[in-house]
Amino acid sequence: MTVNAPAMTRDHELGGAAAIAAVAAMIAVLFAGSTVLTPLYVIYKQAFGFSQITLTLIYAVYVVGNLAALLMFGRLSDVIGRRPAALAAMIVAVVSALFFLFAENVAWLDIARILSGLGIGVGAGTGTAWLAELVAAEDKSRAAIIATSTNFLGLGLGALAAGLLAEYAPWPLRLTFVVYLAVLVVVTVLVWRTRETISQPGKLADVSMQPRLSVPGEIRTGFVAPAVTGFGAMGLVGFYAALAPSILAQQLHITNHAEAGALFFELAIVAAVTILATTRLSSRSTMLAALVLMIPTVALIVAAQVFASMAIMTAATAFCGVAAALGYRGGLQVVNQIAPADRRAEVVSAFFICCFCGNALPVIGIGILSTVASPATASLAFAGMITLFSLVALAFGARYAR
Repeated sequence: MTVNAPAMTRDHELGGAAAIAAVAAMIAVLFAGSTVLTPLYVIYKQAFGFSQITLTLIYAVYVVGNLAALLMFGRLSDVIGRRPAALAAMIVAVVSALFFLFAENVAWLDIARILSGLGIGVGAGTGTAWLAELVAAEDKSRAAIIATSTNFLGLGLGALAAGLLAEYAPWPLRLTFVVYLAVLVVVTVLVWRTRETISQPGKLADVSMQPRLSVPGEIRTGFVAPAVTGFGAMGLVGFYAALAPSILAQQLHITNHAEAGALFFELAIVAAVTILATTRLSSRSTMLAALVLMIPTVALIVAAQVFASMAIMTAATAFCGVAAALGYRGGLQVVNQIAPADRRAEVVSAFFICCFCGNALPVIGIGILSTVASPATASLAFAGMITLFSLVALAFGARYAR
């Protein structure tokens, strides 16, 4: 069994605040890779001539990579160490960016998205567990705050940078990924120099590749509340991500790629600020507040679509950022607190599985429903589902979350 302990920092290794910053940068740059595509979807759709359902499937295969990573490699960093697992995630992200850079058809995009999801799945669990061990042992809430705020910052910066490059720079489908590759290389070097926190790492041969979703029996009851809250929070973001592009293009007639990136950047910045501004809230209060806010948020998103209002869309974006931040941070904070030290990455990975599933279902569902019904009908159906889920989760959380 591996043992987590604060090892001595060697001369060439980053420790303390520098190590925390390096791991936070890794989380941010990995998640940025999932949104650099957001403002580019319209360009790819025109360049490769694919349908809306194909666009939905391109989004969906990203989650295949996420789930494969978390189910098969959730314990990877618990066994071989945080740094080797993080480096592996960064290498996969580099390969993904190369596929995007040289993409010639939809198959290239599918492979790139699967690899992006795989890298994020490994890196998210590894980075979150690494942060929990790099910060003071008694302050696991700080680790959750850093992990979630940098996550959202990465999502926002990825979309904003890609939107700006797509609108105002040449070669939007190439230059975006050249810049992203350069950032990945810099962060990979920082990760390589960051202090390891697993004092007795094992070998890759010790890692079972059998798909596994496991939460220790002694914490399962406590795990349910953060899991359902994380699912709901990311389901809300998925609902927003599914509708925002069509609302901008079809109802608001906005074709500026930079504006599309900026709107998602607004969501991410609001989320990051919310996380930092609510550090004194207990995890239970944070989770319950998130569930309450989900209901007016879905109402605003649908209203923006129905009334074709940019003002309502801006308000919906802000509400979505607040609700997602509270749900994600509150859930992750609880998971960090209850996870056994020698299985922390595995438990965090189980939490992320709930989050990624929640994020994908609205996008896939709305894409499929839109092919057999009107977009408004699909939106209302999923708004109703998220509202019902929020009410059920709120009742459960109020009773069992502690």
